[in-house]
This record gives sequence, structure tokens and C-alpha cells, in this order.
Amino acid sequence: MTPVAELLAPPHHRRRPPPAERGDRVWIAMPVVVAVLCGIGLMMVLSASSVQALRTTGGPWVFFLRQAAWVAAGSVALWVAARIDYRRWRSVAGVLLAACVVLLVCVLVPAFGITAGGSSRWLGFGQLRFQPSELAKLGLLLFTADLLARRTERSERRGQYPVVVRPVLLATVLVSVLVLLQPDMGTTMIILVVVLAVLFVGGVRLAHMAALLAASAASAVVLGLVEGYRRARLFAFVDPWKDPSNTGYQIAQSLVALGTGHLSGVGLGASRAKWGFLPNAHTDFIFAIIGEELGLLGTMLVVALFGAFAAAGIRAAVRAPDCFGRLVAAGVTVWVVGQAFINLGAVIGILPVTGVPLPFVSFGGSSLVITMAAVGILVNVARQGERSR
Repeated sequence: MTPVAELLAPPHHRRRPPPAERGDRVWIAMPVVVAVLCGIGLMMVLSASSVQALRTTGGPWVFFLRQAAWVAAGSVALWVAARIDYRRWRSVAGVLLAACVVLLVCVLVPAFGITAGGSSRWLGFGQLRFQPSELAKLGLLLFTADLLARRTERSERRGQYPVVVRPVLLATVLVSVLVLLQPDMGTTMIILVVVLAVLFVGGVRLAHMAALLAASAASAVVLGLVEGYRRARLFAFVDPWKDPSNTGYQIAQSLVALGTGHLSGVGLGASRAKWGFLPNAHTDFIFAIIGEELGLLGTMLVVALFGAFAAAGIRAAVRAPDCFGRLVAAGVTVWVVGQAFINLGAVIGILPVTGVPLPFVSFGGSSLVITMAAVGILVNVARQGERSR
């Protein structure tokens, strides 16, 4: 039975791994992968942001130092979360989700929310900003996993496997609407992907999953066509070279940067795209700078690291001691890998631009710290799974 098939199988159908498989230390591999990605991110943020930092602050180190501080904070969050028994999160899942909803409402209030670039997504002041939608990913994931686990445990005692979607859908719709009002469609897409993945692993019937997928896809298309800037992004994705100096400019410049790198790149720090040609070079489109400076070899290294994270996450989910651990592990894995896929797809032109950062690599505080905390929970699931065997 493959790891994915075993993950989807009921608990009593899963095989017990032989002794040789029980000591592979998956819980150590995941922090190592994250550390390497963060190291690459620090190096590339310094390179990609240096020009903009010089122009805006007079020094090349500003964004790098902020990213280094966030990596340090995220490392602490990962370490602390990895030491907390993941089962304890069940008791606070509902409270955490409720707090996220309150914070998302506060973001939309002009007196509290911080507006930048036409979007109101932050709370705080000055450079101390917090993005509640990032915390909402974790809160909704824990709430969904806890609800499905409780219903599964009760139903398995009756010999029936549950189909629980209504409470989850209500919570998901509420959070999604609040995030869309910011507006932030990219984060909304990640939230939907994570919830759908948890529902799928939790045993929701394929017919219901197909209906949810169809409804989500239809909603995404409608939302993409309603707003003018989203519609422009969608059309630019279809043919970026039709208007490369306007609507297709960002995708065109990203592809030019990637193509310039060839196999081994133009050299670390030697990017030309970062000199004002490629918008968001150190945030959402940092992968294009990696491709330009480090070439195909550098981009393949990043893709391989996310592949290794996916493999470790699936193994952790398969070996989780209980249903809640399995659902949380699967959700966090899909969160990280799915967000990486959406970011990379936008950068290489196979998906529309959504403004989603590359996990652990792109410049950003809230996303980095909270994602690393989620990985810490995943590490604890993996460690508990190894101890239980």
C-alpha cells in the first residue's frame, strides 16, 4: 500500500510498518528542510531586495535584517509548537477560530486595519504588523480536524464512517468572506485548498468532494471575473505576451528572468530583474530571482526541498497516532506544498498571479512565523507517531 493510499485508508486497514521503517526520524527531517529553505530565503531576500532597500532607506540590509528577525521568531515558534503535545490544540481550536474571526473583522474597521496597496490586511502599527488571515489558516485547520476527528470517533463506534461538511462549510465560508473583503483572493484559495484536503482525508464521500470542488472552482472563476484587476490578471495569464508592457508585464518579466538564468544562473547578486524591472522581486516573485541568479539548478533544488517536505509530511500523517493527528498532519502538508505550488505556478506562468508568497523563502513576517508554528505542530505529530510504534 502506497503512503497516500495508506493515509486515506481507515485506521484498522493500515499496515504496521516493519521495524526498519520505525526509526527514520521523519520529525528531524522536516525542520532540516525548513531550515535549508529559510537559509535560501535569507540569501535571496538580501539579493533581491538590496536595490529597493537602497532606494527607499539608503542601505541594502533593511529587508534582510527584518527577515532574519522573523526567521528567528519563527524558529522559536516551531520549537515551542514541536514540544507541545498536538492533542492539546483540540481544546483551543474553537476559541482560536473565534479569535481569528474577531481579528478579521477588526482588519476591515478603518480605525484598526492598516491599508497598503489597496488592501486592508494588517493590524498593528509601524513595522510591527500582523496579518490575521495567516492565523486563520491555522485556526480553521485545527477546528476542521477536531470536528472531523470527534465525529469519526463517535461514528466508528457505531460502525459508520461520518460525512460531516455543514459546520465546516459554515466556518469556511465565514472566514473566506472576511478574507475576500480585504481583499485577498490568494489567501482565500489556500484556505479552501487546506479545508478540502482535510475533508478528503477525513473520509468525506467522493460525490460530496466533487460537488465541493465544482462549487469552489465556479466561485473562483466568478470572483476572478467580477473585479477588474482580477479579470486583468486572468486574461494576462492566458496570454501574457499580448500586452507585455501592461497587464502581462509581471509574468513577462518573470519569464524573462527565469530564461536568463539558463542552467547555472548569472551569479548570486547579479540579477538584472531586481533593478526595478520585476515587481515584488523579494516577495511573491522571489523564485524568478532564484532562477535568474542560480539557474535551473537552483530552482530544482527549491522544488526538491518542497518535494522532500511533502514526502515527510505524508509519512507523518500515515503514522499519526490518531485521527486528529492524521488530519492535522495532512492539512499542514497540503498548506505548505499547495501554497508553494500556487506561487511557483504564478511565477512560471501556468497559474494566474494571486499574490501568494513562497513559504519560508519570500520576504514576510506573519506568513513565515505562523507557517513555521504549523510545521512545529506537524513535527510533534511525527514524533508522537514514532513513539507510539
